[in-house]
Amino acid sequence: MKFDVIIIGGGAAGLSAALWCDELRLKTLLLEAGAELGGQLLRVYNPITNHLGIETANGRALRDIFVKQIEKRKFEIRLHSEISQIDLKNKSVRLKGGESFSAETIIIATGVRRRKLNVEGEEKFSDKGIIESGKRDANFVEGKNVCVIGGGDAAFENALILAATAATVTLIHRQTNFRARAEFVEQVRKSLKIKIKADSIVQKIIGNEKIEAVELENLKTGEIYKKNVEAILVRIGVEPNTDFLSGQLKLNKQGYIETNQNCETNVKGISAIGDVANPTAPTVSSAVGMGATAAKAVFARLNF
Repeated sequence: MKFDVIIIGGGAAGLSAALWCDELRLKTLLLEAGAELGGQLLRVYNPITNHLGIETANGRALRDIFVKQIEKRKFEIRLHSEISQIDLKNKSVRLKGGESFSAETIIIATGVRRRKLNVEGEEKFSDKGIIESGKRDANFVEGKNVCVIGGGDAAFENALILAATAATVTLIHRQTNFRARAEFVEQVRKSLKIKIKADSIVQKIIGNEKIEAVELENLKTGEIYKKNVEAILVRIGVEPNTDFLSGQLKLNKQGYIETNQNCETNVKGISAIGDVANPTAPTVSSAVGMGATAAKAVFARLNF
């Protein structure tokens, strides 16, 4: 099937691009690998108060508003559409189910994923004590000893949220310097429930049916020791979902897609939008703006 535009990814950026492509009467197909639209919005459990024009209780609530807005649009949406092969030169996509599509333009909006520790026990306990969010899992950690791994805003903010219900919170970071905002660092240092272990990394997650401890290494002294915990939250940053591109696009050192001011990549007819192409300002607002920019640039290229 041939389209004017294929959009890969159904988060804020992809939905914005699809809306604008439809507005400009471009025949558009949106492919989403997941079971529902929303992307990273589905993993935002705190209130969203910094997207101009609306405030919502969480990311899903904002996603619901976006989805309602596109209900009457005419572009095609395919969920459960995981890509098995993509040819950017010929602008064609093959899904794992066997279907193939092509277009004049492909817009990549595949977002990012949370970086993993990649240590022993992480996969084993992915749903057995490794929690998703301080906000979502506050009840689960009630009265438990928790460790949070990371040194940025997300790690510190979640440590503060978890401290409201957990017995203790240990914040582990590989450095003594933190990327988190000063106000978060100050609040964490003042908390009687939170203890910071700097210059330390997790070597192993230990337990039988549930998490019982983490094995830590002090990077300065080399000491290996155990810390008894019952829940773990990992916040060590994100990485872009660009593995499937197989070197077909120009990426930066961190794997993010490089684009110009019109969200165009180094391959003609291929654009990239949202977090996968914007490590500097990965926000809902920038994702929505990039979606509109890419759609308008595509329209101009195809019609002039």
